[in-house]
Amino acid sequence: MNVKLRIWRQRNAQEQGKFVDYAVNDANPNMSFLEMIDVLNESLVNKGEEPVAFDHDCREGICGMCSMYINGRAHGPQKLSTTCQLYMRNFSDGETITIEPFRAKGFPVIRDLVVDRSAFDRIIAAGGFISASTGQAQDANAIPISKTNADLAMDAAACIGCGACVAACKNASAMLFVSAKVSHLALLPQGDPERRKRALAMVAQMDAEGFGSCTNTYACEAECPKGISVANIARLNREYLNAAIVSEEMPK
Repeated sequence: MNVKLRIWRQRNAQEQGKFVDYAVNDANPNMSFLEMIDVLNESLVNKGEEPVAFDHDCREGICGMCSMYINGRAHGPQKLSTTCQLYMRNFSDGETITIEPFRAKGFPVIRDLVVDRSAFDRIIAAGGFISASTGQAQDANAIPISKTNADLAMDAAACIGCGACVAACKNASAMLFVSAKVSHLALLPQGDPERRKRALAMVAQMDAEGFGSCTNTYACEAECPKGISVANIARLNREYLNAAIVSEEMPK
């Protein structure tokens, strides 16, 4: 199959970028989307041109690095999958495919399709952890956890931090990401001691990074490759409100 590509090329965050047209001929329909870009880059290198910079690592839908905006959708047209899990058979022969980086103040462009998502790392560092004594692990049944909470915590923990929620949101909100990380720990007894500090600190860092507010359009859930539910955002709001009230009541 033959496809035409409109790819965003930008040398760095300071320079202005633009779309550049390319053609990939005789692409195998069973080729992954990233493999198709590999083929394009090989041809560009052979011609002495700069290859297209893009993020990738595991290519198994686990690391969350292959974040691209494809034909107006984060990770492309296939639901519940990352860009590396997207195959050329999902496109038509002769189709024009537009590829660009995620657009958000919190995700500045580094080069071409690569954006700086270290803002997520700083949000996690602000409170997405627990303090636990080192030593021998506790017995598996020492801390009883309800099946419901265990399942909800695992669902939230499935977030890979790819940033598709931010890219899909008209406000570039990171609420789905932050709520998944807060919910994961808030639902488990191990996260209870720091739950109030965690909610306040992570939301404060999210705001400091320049992410927008949530207006409940549900676009984040629709584009999330792991199907993270917006119910986590409601839980984050409850955690934050509770933490803020308790913080105000505590003696200064």
